[in-house]
Amino acid sequence: MITAAETCDFINEVVCKPANVKDLFEFGNFAGTQISRTEILIVLAALIPVVLVFFGLRKKSVVPGKLQSVVETIFSLVKDEIAVGVIGRGGERFTPYLLSIFLFILFGNLFEVAPFINFPITSRMAIPLFLSLVTYFIFVFVGVREQGFGYITHLVWPSGVPTALKPLVGVIELISVLLVRPFSLAVRLFANLVAGHVMLSLLLASGYFFIVQPGVSEYIISKAPVGIAWFTLGLLIYGFELIVSILQAYIFTLLSAVYIQTSLHPEH
Repeated sequence: MITAAETCDFINEVVCKPANVKDLFEFGNFAGTQISRTEILIVLAALIPVVLVFFGLRKKSVVPGKLQSVVETIFSLVKDEIAVGVIGRGGERFTPYLLSIFLFILFGNLFEVAPFINFPITSRMAIPLFLSLVTYFIFVFVGVREQGFGYITHLVWPSGVPTALKPLVGVIELISVLLVRPFSLAVRLFANLVAGHVMLSLLLASGYFFIVQPGVSEYIISKAPVGIAWFTLGLLIYGFELIVSILQAYIFTLLSAVYIQTSLHPEH
């Protein structure tokens, strides 16, 4: 049972929804425009990291405070373990981009488990797709700049492969690098966050309404144990989704670095 409207017939309706589904996302007129919930959360996911980094590094001290320690730890993780550790020589110049997408995706994912929000912006396919296309254009641009037209010819006619297999392997490589990579990068993030969001919504909402739904006392008593079980399972999944939110931000950033590395250092 999913409740998406203020008034519902919980006994006769399986799914309650408003007459216009846009009511779930729009906050009404603001300066003559319709501001959606997703747009507000996108702005917050971009602003929160900027504020944290600014205040965390504004007054650096020899003995760092908690905020400075957290910011420096995240920066070191992205720079040393991902930018330099994965890309290698020249990888440090991609640190600003990798740090930006890591923090944006991280906070966008964490909205899933944030009280009174419970909506990850990365569960809207347009956002992971846009981020993956940015990564795509970066690693293609780097490949063409470093290797020239040879970047494409190396894909179409790969070295180290038997001549008879080069046409087949070349087609596979071309499709994999130029078509599959951005799509798979987006879908991986999107699918994981959608799955977690749906599980949490179903378990917590159904558990809540099984416990407190209106009806005769016998009906409430008979459904309460089921509601408690669903709600408890939802809380366990809640903790798991917190880990998934962090892990998916790391994986997206790591794969972005891997793709850039293959363009920057094709010999590896």
